[in-house]
Amino acid sequence: MRSSDLDVFASVSPDSAPAHTATTMPYLPRLRLLSYNIQSGIASSRYRHYLTRSWQHVLPDSRRLSNLNRIANLVRHFDLVGLQETDSGSFRSGFVNQTEYLALKAHFPSWYDQTNRNLGMFAQHSIGFLSRLQPTEIVEHKLPGIIPGRGTLGIKFGDSNDALVLFIVHFALGKRARLQQILYVGEIIRTCRHAILMGDLNFQSDCEEMELLLATSGLREPISGLHTFPSWRPQRNIDHILVSPSLRIVNVSTLNYPYSDHLPISMEIVLPQELAQLNAAA
Repeated sequence: MRSSDLDVFASVSPDSAPAHTATTMPYLPRLRLLSYNIQSGIASSRYRHYLTRSWQHVLPDSRRLSNLNRIANLVRHFDLVGLQETDSGSFRSGFVNQTEYLALKAHFPSWYDQTNRNLGMFAQHSIGFLSRLQPTEIVEHKLPGIIPGRGTLGIKFGDSNDALVLFIVHFALGKRARLQQILYVGEIIRTCRHAILMGDLNFQSDCEEMELLLATSGLREPISGLHTFPSWRPQRNIDHILVSPSLRIVNVSTLNYPYSDHLPISMEIVLPQELAQLNAAA
């Protein structure tokens, strides 16, 4: 989709926090989406921080909660939030389940996390979601790959074939594993009429993996070139939100909230009439 096909396309800074705007067509419900790789609550603003702050990946740091509070202040403006690189409560996070912490701080009634790489008390590598809608089903998928530790969350909203299904993913760094994971996830998504996929995909729009994912899943990419990484000098668009053709996009943007080594990406969508009942719970 071209940028001219969108009502709004912009980058947003912390000084202009996203706010819910009343729709001009109230009979068409909207949802605000956010995808964010939070790097287990570690704030990075320079390449050298990968070295000087590497100890925070294994040891606790009192500044981590302050950074999570800033992230909570951002995510509270949204209805569905997908999180990558969270910690489910280990020594390095001060035994704080970070998805739960953000849900409580930002007043989300529903949350869930999936631990994909369990290193015991030392680290609990996870993905998670926050929701203002009540899920009807949550399915954990383990992704294929030579090295285990990647997964996908499938969250269903609604009971019929017209249900909305949200998928949160964090694909592998290696291309060979990513291609396997794309085929696995794409086949699942193809069975869903109304689907959203969000996450750190570790590949850019103009590559073989994106072409394969769109062809396999039936999803569409609303706009390409939204650079999210690294957060202090975004040069790569590796974080994405993809949607089914049945979901109309109102706006999509990267947000200038450098609380991680990734920037978050946001989207507002209009739900089709058969999903109107979902918005009543938001």
